Formats: sequence, C-alpha cells, structure tokens
Amino acid sequence: MDQLVASIVGAPIDKVWNMVAQSKKLPEWMPMVEKCTDLAGEEGNPGYVRLVSGFIFPQQDGERSWVKEKLVSMDSSSRSYVYRTEASNVGLDGYVNSLKLVDYGDNSTLIDWSFEISPLEGAREDSLIDYLGYLYKSCINRIEGAIEAASKKV
Repeated sequence: MDQLVASIVGAPIDKVWNMVAQSKKLPEWMPMVEKCTDLAGEEGNPGYVRLVSGFIFPQQDGERSWVKEKLVSMDSSSRSYVYRTEASNVGLDGYVNSLKLVDYGDNSTLIDWSFEISPLEGAREDSLIDYLGYLYKSCINRIEGAIEAASKKV
C-alpha cells in the first residue's frame, strides 16, 4: 500500500538535498534516530547498506529499534532516492521509502516522501500507516531547523 506525505520547507532545494541525502545527518532531522551506521557499499551508490537505530518504534523491553536499509537508487540531478528495508526488529522488512524534492521557488522546497509497506493484518496496517505518516511529517517539519542549526555551526 503506497502512502505519500508531502510538505513545503522554507529552504532552498540544494540545502534540503544536502541534509536529506547524507545518512550521517539523519539524527539532525529525524528525532527518533540516534545513529546511522554504514554497513556496506558506498553512500549514494545503489547497493549501499546502512543501519538506522534509535527509538523509531517503542520496544516493550526498552531496547532500541533498528532498520537495515539498502539504497535502491539515488539521483542527485532529480534529487530523489529510494531505500528498501532488508531487515529490522520492528516488522518493516520489505518496506520501501522514496523521497523526492521539488524546487518550489522563493527559496522553498516541496518534499514528497512516499512509503510502501507489505500488507499487514487489518487494523494494525492502518495504525502503522498513520504512525509512519506522523513520523515522516514530524521529520519534514524539522528539516528547516536542522539546516539553520547546521549553518550556524560552520
């Protein structure tokens, strides 16, 4: 089931792309991510694998959740990428997320972030989709602040 979360960020497309395209910057704009570790391949090239860990989903035992993602494609010219989940401890195996940026003019950028999950049983799927939509929206809302914070560090 395909879902789309879209929002406009008050920052130029180049700065937004610079923030969202680098795995090491995930914790700056994804509040639930503590760290992102390179596992295989070279970032930006198909086949690159990263391990994202943090509090993506609350675990009953208090453990951190983790998702091992593989880069399917990344296109800097169209400012888009696609990651597929290879393994996780949160039941998102086979999950695909795609991000595309569109220059919205006036130093703003439209972020189209879509995700596709393997079908789950009934109500659980609806609540997961709602939760992921909420997470994506909260991440998008933090990008502008992360860009401002990063520019102040320089």
